[in-house]
Amino acid sequence: MEREHVSVNGRKKPQERARTHREVADQLRARIRSGALRSGQRMPTQAQLADEFGVERGTVRQALRILQSERLLTNVSKGSPATVAPDPGTAPTGSDVLPQPTTVALAPRIADAFAVPHVRIDALCLTAASLTLAIGEPLRQIHTGRRKPAKIDVRVLLPDRDVGPAFPVPVAGRDHAGPVRERWLAVRNAQGQVLRHTLLSLRATHGIDVSVSFRALPLTPPVKLYLLNGTEALFAHYTLTRREEQVGEERVEVYDAEGTRSTLFAFAQGAGPRDTAFVRQSQLWFDALWETISSELVLTD
Repeated sequence: MEREHVSVNGRKKPQERARTHREVADQLRARIRSGALRSGQRMPTQAQLADEFGVERGTVRQALRILQSERLLTNVSKGSPATVAPDPGTAPTGSDVLPQPTTVALAPRIADAFAVPHVRIDALCLTAASLTLAIGEPLRQIHTGRRKPAKIDVRVLLPDRDVGPAFPVPVAGRDHAGPVRERWLAVRNAQGQVLRHTLLSLRATHGIDVSVSFRALPLTPPVKLYLLNGTEALFAHYTLTRREEQVGEERVEVYDAEGTRSTLFAFAQGAGPRDTAFVRQSQLWFDALWETISSELVLTD
């Protein structure tokens, strides 16, 4: 006898295949837009939604957070049901959501990405500093038992040391070009090593199948890109600024990027045709770079 689930509108339906968090979000979004779930109405509990859609509660939480980011829901937490936001019909969605600095936006998105059994993160960046910082939150959740993915695959594209970065560079003269470049290289290697070590340690501590790969690009990327589980793309421009940097015993003016403070734009599959196309094309672009012009990267050089 097939198990039945009671939906939010009181109807019963047979159990179907497990849905993704994007599919759950799409269905709940449609109910809000149609008025089936009204402004100010409390949502069913996460347990009820998990039972209806035949998914884990973590999948439901991811779906609710998507709708919260689109300003369709408020009060999304583990302890109480969410509430449909006031006037949800005019709420921005997808790429219409206000962008935020990388230090604010990246960590919660990375943490949400760890709610699925197979976590996949691809990153194109200058040093991996932002990603290393952001990965700390899901690691804490794993160590406290709130997250337990079965597999984690991380791929990172970084600039090749032999080509030399277009930035950071001294504002004037070439006397400090070498030391500035070596300082960038030290940061690139150190951040990559920390990222690799912290993720690979999950094998021994939690039995998680982890893969962390780095490859080198023969160019300095003018943008940073994070692809999460193939369904979300976070994109930022590396805006250059002029500032002083300590190089050895001297203070040197350099042109450098505001990496951790770069404004991050979020695009998600299911948030509209333009968002969906951007996510898909970004993944194709990353895969092409990974498989063609990139080369093996050694973080100890």
